[in-house]
Amino acid sequence: MKQLITIFCLFMLTLLVQSDVLAQPTEALTIRQNWYNYTTPQPAFEDWTDVFSDLNGRGLELAYSRNLSNRTWLVIPAKFGVGYQPQSDRNLFLGNLDLLFENRFFKHGSLINPTVQLGVGTTWDFDQEAFDLNVPVGAGLNIMLLPNVYLNLQSQFRFSIENRAGWHHGGGLVFMFNELDRDKDGIKDTDDKCPDVPGVAALMGCPDRDGDGITDTADNCPDIPGIAELNGCPDKDGDMITDAEDECPDVKGLAALKGCPDTDNDGITDTSDKCPTEPGPASTNGCPDKDGDSIIDSEDKCPTDKGPKSTMGCPDRDSDGVADKDDACPDKKGDSMHKGCPDTDGDSVYDNEDRCPDVPGVASLNGCPEEKPPFTSRTVLFESESSKISKDGTVILDEVAAALAKYTKYSVTIGGHADNTGSASYNQKLSERRAKSCADYLAGKGIDATRIRQEGFGESKPATDNKKSAGRKQNRRAEFELKI
Repeated sequence: MKQLITIFCLFMLTLLVQSDVLAQPTEALTIRQNWYNYTTPQPAFEDWTDVFSDLNGRGLELAYSRNLSNRTWLVIPAKFGVGYQPQSDRNLFLGNLDLLFENRFFKHGSLINPTVQLGVGTTWDFDQEAFDLNVPVGAGLNIMLLPNVYLNLQSQFRFSIENRAGWHHGGGLVFMFNELDRDKDGIKDTDDKCPDVPGVAALMGCPDRDGDGITDTADNCPDIPGIAELNGCPDKDGDMITDAEDECPDVKGLAALKGCPDTDNDGITDTSDKCPTEPGPASTNGCPDKDGDSIIDSEDKCPTDKGPKSTMGCPDRDSDGVADKDDACPDKKGDSMHKGCPDTDGDSVYDNEDRCPDVPGVASLNGCPEEKPPFTSRTVLFESESSKISKDGTVILDEVAAALAKYTKYSVTIGGHADNTGSASYNQKLSERRAKSCADYLAGKGIDATRIRQEGFGESKPATDNKKSAGRKQNRRAEFELKI
């Protein structure tokens, strides 16, 4: 017998204890059929069953509920029905609108959950257009049929200001919705593994501040994105040593060197190795010295050729302080300003640029002596009002062309002139034609046009007096000047 009682008690506890599977909804709708008793609202104690047996009316109820706290709800029911009123001795069409506070004994999810209610309410008699203020007090029972769907049984006593007290007994269905999301992360508490802390759906509601896909509770570095293999801590260089413990967090390295690399495997970390890609002893900070000149290769500009420190390890045969590789005159002592070269002939053109280093010359000829043409000026005469070159003129022009061809540094300037016969504007154009005919002749002899400059002066620059014909003959001319 004791065993049967124990089993029964355990069964009842199972029915009453909250289920952890269901989340707390925030709203509910109730549809209930009610039966009224206004005939014997307060029977004698021995006749208490009259409360349920003297039913003389019925109606329909629709109620909206809002969760206020874990077990407390605000309920707003609206009721309509027909009930017998002893005071009027007839059936009346009644309406009720209440505001109730309902407390549930157990948390949401219990298979059976008793309730109690208390609030204020109203009754409206549609037939007599009479209003009554009530204080409803009730008790009920919710029995879970499906998750968030309950069978509801309820009895309510309504105290009346107008002496119209009565009982409302009812049964119906409660539909609960909008499941609770305590941390407001958009994930219902039933699906949220961290219901009190906002999180992400990908991690079933748990937070991941650094967005690395590892929940903060399992993340040893919750504010810095990391990898699962290191419990959420970062490893930027991928050497499986957390950045916090890695002395070289940006470069993959060895655990024996605290995460630092040793590219040349000489036992010296790359950060301390002046030559990290070439093995070398610790005495030279990991750098080799191939030529044995006591200058490490990383600082030796000529690591395979022995040289002094003054030229950073490079040979200097003439000992002028300019390394042979930079010395244009490696066997003649010079100065660094002129690539290690002297000015042997003293012409201010240093030997590396002097084409004639043993003979003084000029800079314009790269240190070689200047060669001058046999003449620097010539004159060609023209017939009156003509720009045609005479036979004598062609001889002179051939001499000019030959000089220009030989002395290529020189250019020629041609100035055309006229006597004062005719108008000044006519003579200006005539002088220009004379200069051009000479320039065209020289160009025809292969002289580059860039070396020929021509200009007409008209009658403005006579060589002699124009009063006599002999003077005018001398003024009808083209003058040539050769210069570098």
